[in-house]
Amino acid sequence: MFASLLAATAVTFTLGASAQERQILKGGNWSAMVAETNGGHTLGNPEAKTKLIEFMSYTCSHCATFAREGDGAIKLIYVPTGKVSYEIRHLVRDPVDLTASLLAHCGEPKKFPGNHEAFMSRHNQWMEKARNTTQAQRSRWQFGTLGARFQAIASDLDFYEIMETRGISRIEADRCLTDEAKANALADTSRADVQKYGLQGTPSFVLDGELLDGTHSWQALQPKLDSAI
Repeated sequence: MFASLLAATAVTFTLGASAQERQILKGGNWSAMVAETNGGHTLGNPEAKTKLIEFMSYTCSHCATFAREGDGAIKLIYVPTGKVSYEIRHLVRDPVDLTASLLAHCGEPKKFPGNHEAFMSRHNQWMEKARNTTQAQRSRWQFGTLGARFQAIASDLDFYEIMETRGISRIEADRCLTDEAKANALADTSRADVQKYGLQGTPSFVLDGELLDGTHSWQALQPKLDSAI
């Protein structure tokens, strides 16, 4: 439906060392730690022995299924121990995907997990709207500045409403949607990741630097993750 993709490390901790966060770390729970990376976000201990990377797309139904079945388990069981870090990166497939990615990155990095979950939990609803858009709507997605195209997509697919549930106003969302440098960086990083790892679809997983062939679901990933710990 979407004709073409839009043209388009060092980890920096962004969470403050609040009293609550210091107490979490003393208890060995790393789930509160979120760091922005070059193209994604890492949850948990950046020095974890086992490093899991998920390459996902917001317009991918299998990614939405993985978000329902695997995300919670990874965040609640594996990441808190400090033995596993979980990085979510974007394989940008189309303009809708890039729009959602920009909004998922909106706000300080610790907002990302909740933003990500908000889009994935409503995946069926907004994808249904995308499938039923008119030619006039799709035309607005293809002309004008990049920011104007992303704003049109966000308006037509109720992305602004999703962001409001995350405490991010329309003004703040528009600021993220008109960040062309960020949009180009996400698209460029996506292409680089495809070349680096030989990615052919989503979701795909890299475990300790190795692409897991034939692994595109939580059922397939879990035993390999358990073996790596």
